[in-house]
Amino acid sequence: METWDLYDAARNKMNKTMTRGNTLAPGEYHMVIHVCIFNSNGEMLIQQRQPFKEGWPNMWDVTVGGSAVSGDTSQMAAERETLEEIGLELNLENVRPTMTMNFARGFDDIYLIEMDVDIKELSLQYEEVQSVKWAAKEEILEMIEAGTFIPYEQNLIRLYFDLINRQGAIKN
Repeated sequence: METWDLYDAARNKMNKTMTRGNTLAPGEYHMVIHVCIFNSNGEMLIQQRQPFKEGWPNMWDVTVGGSAVSGDTSQMAAERETLEEIGLELNLENVRPTMTMNFARGFDDIYLIEMDVDIKELSLQYEEVQSVKWAAKEEILEMIEAGTFIPYEQNLIRLYFDLINRQGAIKN
C-alpha cells in the first residue's frame, strides 16, 4: 500500500499523508516525477507498459514516471522510480528538476538527463515495464498520433527535446 505526503498549493508539506487511491481533499496536492533520459544521438529512452498494468496498458511512455512516496524528496523519488522500473541507478543529490509542472492534483517534477545507456544492461520491472527502446522526437510524435504512446501534448514532447538540444541536460 503506497502512502503519499500531502502538500499545500505553495508546495509546503502539510504533515498529512494519504493512501494511493483515496481522494485528495480541496487544497491537498501530491508530488509525482518523470525522468526522461536522452542519449548523445538526441533520442529519448522510452518504455512500454505491461498489458496488465492499470492505466495505459501496452502504451509507450517516457523513460520513467511515478509518485513520490511518503518521506521521499523529489530527487529520491526520481532515483527510486528509475532504479525500480528500469534498473538504472542515478545520483540526483543536489540536482533540481529541469522543470516543474502543476496539475490539478499535484506537482510534477521533470528531470531531463543526458546519459548513454545500453538498454541490454537494463533490468525491467516485470510488474510495470515490458520493453524499452530509444526513439527520436518524430517517432514519439507519430506514436502519439497513432495512439500507441500515452497522449501527452505533442508540444510538451517537443519542449523536452528542445530543452535537451538548447540548454543541455543533467549529466549523470
